[in-house]
Amino acid sequence: MTHPTLTPIRFENGLWQGYLQAETQVEVLYLGEPLKDVQVKPSDNGWTLTVPVPVVALSDGVHSFVIVDTVTSEKLGDFTIIAGVPAADDLRAEVELLRAELDMLKRAFRRAQSTDE
Repeated sequence: MTHPTLTPIRFENGLWQGYLQAETQVEVLYLGEPLKDVQVKPSDNGWTLTVPVPVVALSDGVHSFVIVDTVTSEKLGDFTIIAGVPAADDLRAEVELLRAELDMLKRAFRRAQSTDE
């Protein structure tokens, strides 16, 4: 099985798109919860991932999205939206991304613990 690789394509009109080089099941997490209406469609020698960004994420602050392979619980990628008046070299985006990744790891750890019991 080929290791899935995600390459960002564009963010336009409220849709984030990426290119997956291997077929897998993915989910996109925002505030620790999976987004609905995420689409994965066949494309040239791969798959196009389309993520409709919720309107609530288009507001002041830093909003991070984490893209996860649900089969392996591995992070495939992420993207961040910063709106409002961000400071130069804003560390808020990095902290928000770390929080999102920590939430993902906690969920995977809890899932692994529940299967071991």
